[in-house]
Amino acid sequence: MAYIQGELPTPLRWLTGTAAVGSAFLAMDALRLFGGTPLLDFVITVQNHYYYALIGLLLPLCFLLNPTFKNPKSIWFDAVLSLAVFGACLFFFINAETMLDFGWEFAAPTYAVWVSYVLWILIMEAVRRTGGWVLFCLVLVFSLYPMFAESLPGPISGMASSPGETAAYHVMSIESVLGLPFRAFAQLVIGFLIFGIALQQTGGGRFFINLAFAMFGHVRGGSAKVAIVSSGLMGSMSGSVITNVLTTGQMTIPAMRKNGLEKEYAAGIEACASTGGVLLPPIMGSTAFVMATFLNVPYTTVALAAAIPALLYFFGLFVQVDAYAARKGLKGTPREELPSLAGTMKQGWFYLVAFAVLIFLLVYLQREAIAPFIATGLLLVLNQFSTDHRWNLKELGAFLVATGKLLMELLTIMAGVGLIVGALSVTGLSGTLVNDLLYLAGDSTLLLLIMGAFSSFLLGIGMTVTAAYVFLAIILAPALIQGGLDPMSVHLFILYWGMLSFITPPVALGAFAAASIAGASALTTGFKAMRLGSIIYFIPFFFVLEPALVMGGSWTQTLFFTAKVAAGIVLIASALQHYLVGVGMLAATGAVAILGRVLMVIGGGLIAMPSLDVIGLDVSQVVLLASGGVAAVVGVLLCRSMEPQTAIDVQQANGEI
Repeated sequence: MAYIQGELPTPLRWLTGTAAVGSAFLAMDALRLFGGTPLLDFVITVQNHYYYALIGLLLPLCFLLNPTFKNPKSIWFDAVLSLAVFGACLFFFINAETMLDFGWEFAAPTYAVWVSYVLWILIMEAVRRTGGWVLFCLVLVFSLYPMFAESLPGPISGMASSPGETAAYHVMSIESVLGLPFRAFAQLVIGFLIFGIALQQTGGGRFFINLAFAMFGHVRGGSAKVAIVSSGLMGSMSGSVITNVLTTGQMTIPAMRKNGLEKEYAAGIEACASTGGVLLPPIMGSTAFVMATFLNVPYTTVALAAAIPALLYFFGLFVQVDAYAARKGLKGTPREELPSLAGTMKQGWFYLVAFAVLIFLLVYLQREAIAPFIATGLLLVLNQFSTDHRWNLKELGAFLVATGKLLMELLTIMAGVGLIVGALSVTGLSGTLVNDLLYLAGDSTLLLLIMGAFSSFLLGIGMTVTAAYVFLAIILAPALIQGGLDPMSVHLFILYWGMLSFITPPVALGAFAAASIAGASALTTGFKAMRLGSIIYFIPFFFVLEPALVMGGSWTQTLFFTAKVAAGIVLIASALQHYLVGVGMLAATGAVAILGRVLMVIGGGLIAMPSLDVIGLDVSQVVLLASGGVAAVVGVLLCRSMEPQTAIDVQQANGEI
């Protein structure tokens, strides 16, 4: 049970803060931020030194911050586990160069194998405490798989290894615990996590909410649009849907309720915006950095590719919220009750400066590894010139503790997921499963996509998004790419569908968290969120079939397909909310009205759909646009033939009043 009430005991706060400082120092030294020669060059001579040092600093915190027993007097048990992890990592740190020179991952001394067993078992326990039982069971089965791979049926059989060989490969090779997910964490993610925490701890969340209120609070449905903007920005920083809901939702949901929105609707908007925030550049979640490592491209390439799909999703949310506000006759908040734009900018200008520096270093100078460290340093210096947000020693300590906790949690997940990667690597199963998936799908890329969407969704229910993504990036992505799809589109497709479980019942963790704040029905909120975020179910299919939406084509193609999808989104969102901008309210009930709205959704889908030759059909853009336009026009005419005259009529038709 984690320490969730009150502050951590002082010794643990010091340990956590020290681990955060040590990890940041190691990461910056590895990136040569202190000069041309690393300060630790006399002890860190190979990359594995750095990796084992990180694990030794952060993993012991997992046992201390998530104790086995509620009784504080039992802390000795977790302290022993922490010391065991540290001792094992120290052993591998000391022997890191020898391991590489003599290939210990395939032929290790007996004593090294026994230490490998210890670290393997302790990593599994850390995964259970941090990632939960579902992830633990999945990692456990896969990490043990090499020992009995030869005995399994054909499609899932592989090359077998002895227990000692398996333990040595997991802990001492660069394909398992130290595999691609962990290396992405060590080389890229740490700096961005620190930057996100610094933004939040210096009051960035409040600034972005005030900025959104100043810009959108006065328009109809203004508080809901504020929630979309602020939660989107905060989600990009935190990389966690639940964390985002529980922080920004405390401010945005009451504001929406005060503005006249139903509690389930307000909670649904917050859940959808927080989910989309993790998909929004420039920071996105940690998964995006793992994706960049998988694809062997700069992180900026992933961020640019993700920009248009994310903006289209938020555009769909905006259209739905605007239509809902128009249909309900909701007004914005009077300007005199809102923070002024000038005053907000005066108080928090340095947040935007830090963001601008980050983007400049990322996009223009292509210094993605060092960019977040420089931006964080600038932010913390500028923050001290702010009379409202200046830190004292207590606040600095809170920042270090929050950093240590987050780094520990993500390192544990990455190490656990690495065990899955290692098992698939050493047995050769990944290639076998790819061939089996291609065989099952035949020549149908669409069937393979549907299988991928369903698999991503199911794994997203029980695992972290990063864990689900890594698993499918190894198993499913190669099959989709061999099926003729663009690699960047495929990896983003998997990421999007892995996120959908946060707003889709029966799980819908993001929606349920928002419902708890709003005092609303969890299941009703889940279905509201699913309806509000419905565009996100379509967008992955749009961009995976048309790479121009992820910057995979010329500028003219990108602009054309973006405009086309935006037009389709307007029709789909308007049909769902019974209101079309420029036309007015649409009938809510009756067979004719339902048929009209169905035709609008079909028309919007056809307009947004790319050409279908990739799935075995040959339908041109002209045919799609013409047929979609006709369906949409007929649908609007059918709805308007039964048009209610006022917002009150609509509410009465819906049984809302």
